[in-house]
Amino acid sequence: MLFNACILLIWLVHQLPLASSNFTIPHHLPDPESVVHQFKRKLEDSLSKRRRILGLGDGSSTTCLTGNPIDDCWSCDPNWQQNRQKLADCAIGFGANALGGRNGPIYVVTDSSDHDPVNPTPGTLRYAVIQTEPLWITFAGDMLIRLKEELIMNSFKTIDGRGANVHIAGGACITIQFISNVIIHNVHIHHCVSKGNTNVRSSPTHYGYRGKSDGDGISIFGARDIWVDHCSLSYCADGLIDAIMGSTAITISNSYFSHHDEVMLLGHKDDYLPDSGMQVTIAFNHFGEALVQRMPRCRRGYIHVVNNDYTQWEMYAIGGSAMPTINSQGNRYIAPSNPYAKEVTKRVDTDEKEWNGWNWRTEGDIMVNGAFFVPSGEGLEEQYAKASSVDPKSAGLIDQLTMNAGVLGGTRDNGRITYPGFNDGGAGSRTGSSGDSDRGGFLGMIFGNAAPPPPSSLWSFLFLTMLWILNLYIMSTT
Repeated sequence: MLFNACILLIWLVHQLPLASSNFTIPHHLPDPESVVHQFKRKLEDSLSKRRRILGLGDGSSTTCLTGNPIDDCWSCDPNWQQNRQKLADCAIGFGANALGGRNGPIYVVTDSSDHDPVNPTPGTLRYAVIQTEPLWITFAGDMLIRLKEELIMNSFKTIDGRGANVHIAGGACITIQFISNVIIHNVHIHHCVSKGNTNVRSSPTHYGYRGKSDGDGISIFGARDIWVDHCSLSYCADGLIDAIMGSTAITISNSYFSHHDEVMLLGHKDDYLPDSGMQVTIAFNHFGEALVQRMPRCRRGYIHVVNNDYTQWEMYAIGGSAMPTINSQGNRYIAPSNPYAKEVTKRVDTDEKEWNGWNWRTEGDIMVNGAFFVPSGEGLEEQYAKASSVDPKSAGLIDQLTMNAGVLGGTRDNGRITYPGFNDGGAGSRTGSSGDSDRGGFLGMIFGNAAPPPPSSLWSFLFLTMLWILNLYIMSTT
């Protein structure tokens, strides 16, 4: 029996490289380049439409059209409030299939309180997001919602803050875990803090014990078909947006990030293979005032960073480990004055001999104030030449595409962002910082649906097998 077990272990070790190289997860697109080309077509269509109208001299239309394909899709309709769900047709990139609450009823939040996370009051945001049916959630007026515990969402929900000034702040924030089809639009999310070690309801029929949360603004955990658009995020205890544990099919667009250390994490741990299927589009965002690093920080996966405006960072803008594919196109990178922080990119804790083969490419990016992007992988010289010889006219395009980033009509970084009633720095006196995600609450988390977490990698299974063989050996010798 011991001999057979050893043979089994040898076979598993032999199969590991094959399993790793072919690893995929559901909803992983076999041809991510096709999404990139589709994105380009939509962008060009929107810009062409604007140019045609400019040529006709239709001033009333040009005041609306920006060339941003998401905004031009819905915002030029003067009756958009009667057709809110049109927004669900406007997503682009890897999260383009996020339905949110489309075809469901409109649910109006009338109560900003959050007294009981297990038995939420009808009319509250928590009551709306846990329902099982699709809902398009709007707000009766301006609101500050201070959540007692994580807002655990259910599938097929849209949180639509258009027409109101909605802040989720000063408490726990949003958790999107093991669900799909969520749209979060036009909401301020800031001063989020860690909560937990208590019961929280996740559906009308289930609540469960939650361990300590990290304090992310938006935590995406094992979820798919997610779209975050026109949100303003700052001052959280951990990341502003973290997407981990096999999450995929995500678009983060038109949002404004400020006042934070570790802004965005994509990927759980270097050895967590399900994140190899992660696909994220980051488009038309403004990474603004008082940011330090991780815009994003990637592990594995395919990340398309396109037409964003990076106006401040202290350490680096885009970082990664574990061989992610990073496709940077048409961004503007404005380096800080610090002569030692001009590089856009950072390979985290990895030797150059290893990262030289990673596919990090820059195409049509604008480098300002000495900023430079270090490409790698196939076509290194060609890609670097393109990044260095870009037409400066595209700088005007970035201003046009990102002019409305963040909550529509909200504060930009042409001055200091202030939130009445909140001290700078979020929870305590520090700007949000998460450390690496392997420090986080994964092992300490008790899942609300009582489902065990997925294994961290195939090595976990091999380790348990080795322990079993060792136990057999000890028993056979005693």
